Amino acid sequence: MKKLIILFALIPLVFTSCGDMTLMPEDKVSPDGYFRNESDLLLWCNSFYSDILESSLFGTTTDLFLNKSISAYVQGTRNPSTQSWSYTALRKVNYMLERLDQCPDKAVARKYEAVGRFFRAYFYFKLVRVYGDVPWYDHVLGSEDPDVYKARDPREYVMTKVLEDFDFAIANLPTKWEAMNTRVTKWAALGMASRAALYEGTFRKYHKIDGSEKYLRACAEYGREFINSAPFSLNNTGATPYRDLFIADDAMTQEVVLARHYDTQYGVFHSNGNSIETSFASATRRFANHFLMKDGTRFTDKEGWETMGYLQETSNRDPRLAQILLCPGYVQRGSASVTPNTFQTITGYQIIKHHPSANKCQTSSDDTDIILLRAPEVYLNFAEALAELGEITQGDLDVSINKIRARAGIPALKLTDANANPDPYLYKCYPNVTTGTYMGVILEIRRERTIELAFEMPDRSWDMFRWAECKQCLQHYVPWHGVYIPALGSYDTTGDGKANVTFYKDGAFVKLKVGNAVQDVSLSEGDYGYIVGYPDSDHGSDWDDSRDYLWPIPAGQRTLNPNLTQNPGWVDGVN
Repeated sequence: MKKLIILFALIPLVFTSCGDMTLMPEDKVSPDGYFRNESDLLLWCNSFYSDILESSLFGTTTDLFLNKSISAYVQGTRNPSTQSWSYTALRKVNYMLERLDQCPDKAVARKYEAVGRFFRAYFYFKLVRVYGDVPWYDHVLGSEDPDVYKARDPREYVMTKVLEDFDFAIANLPTKWEAMNTRVTKWAALGMASRAALYEGTFRKYHKIDGSEKYLRACAEYGREFINSAPFSLNNTGATPYRDLFIADDAMTQEVVLARHYDTQYGVFHSNGNSIETSFASATRRFANHFLMKDGTRFTDKEGWETMGYLQETSNRDPRLAQILLCPGYVQRGSASVTPNTFQTITGYQIIKHHPSANKCQTSSDDTDIILLRAPEVYLNFAEALAELGEITQGDLDVSINKIRARAGIPALKLTDANANPDPYLYKCYPNVTTGTYMGVILEIRRERTIELAFEMPDRSWDMFRWAECKQCLQHYVPWHGVYIPALGSYDTTGDGKANVTFYKDGAFVKLKVGNAVQDVSLSEGDYGYIVGYPDSDHGSDWDDSRDYLWPIPAGQRTLNPNLTQNPGWVDGVN
């Protein structure tokens, strides 16, 4: 029985490893002979999971995260002529939805209508997030269909349809499908609906578009139903319960609402462990500064916090800091010895979240499950929506944010205290937060979201887009600073009194030496200061608020369909 369960959980991966292929290609499907039973429908839906849900674990360059690849929106290289979109996944969804009347079991047909509409909703949420107004299609287009050349539908119309599809999915998906939570359920639909509604509500609020309240209220309602009814709770077992979530071989379904399952026994794996060690994935000092002290006080209120070195700044902090970044005392899973931080990443901060045992840090051996949705995100969505509406209560915080803080081991967030004394450092990080009665709690919710959901899907950049804070992601405006190095010399990074790294001057250049390995490093003040990520380039031109929060409509699509208008500020020479 265990083997059968594992095989079933792997189905979404096994049958989606070949791009847009399904088990039975559409041109070989006899419309009259397929979609007649649950087996047909189950197999048809498998590709939706990889084609439509997020797949990039660490995401793109943000104010918190750097790696070898710099995001196009940060570099300023987005271009209508190279931009592309695809409706292939949507066609598969609509193709199935149009043929569900061929299934004689109406209960089965309704369940798979819910599956299809869930994925159509998420497909369009992602499309609106990138392009704004987009053509809405709820049927398969034929070559003679006049809708092939339709204009873009307003984002309000499309997002209304998205929530309608999510609502249908919530009402008709099963509450439990299989043991590993790899298939969409009612609870996954509630969570993803809250994600979409929060994005749209806050995007509208901070970009000064009418209609934000409708979506914020929907987000709060989805979140409240999830909190009141869903059978999920936070993992609190072990000494590092937060870290353990992301290195578990099998997703901890007590907390994980939706996951991708991997198992090398069946040739299904990923390379995230290897990527952590080879891509120089790095966090920024700005991210580390978000973490409170363990007693709940602000690190950025401490005297001299700006120039604290590594050992001092990592001491007595929110325990999640040492479960996300490599801090003194870190022992990799399966190891018996401490791993020192060698400062050899782009910023000196090394990410250990998702860092499995050493034997899995290879290209073809990491089969830890990947989390697509956790209960804490729904809690955070709920709290943020209510705070943005100006309606949050202490009771709302206690059933959401304070569950997360309790697991972390830091004091509860108090509504009156947060609003009476907003954090000035956080306000510098998020200068577009609306000043007013609830400014303090909004900032604290952003702190919790920044920490709790760091380096998960969807990536941080989408928060910065909806909050209208993308300038904070570009070194052109905010330097990509890392660990603070007070002076040239040798440093102990484990606390055992022995030097692990040495910084020294070689002519005009500062060098970092670790054992026999030597590399160049740039410090913000020359011979001391913050390690600077990518010092030779600011990787970005001036950010244009009127243009850059949306991607350009692909010029190729506009050539094919002259009725597609271009987004403001983007010039492509079409029409």
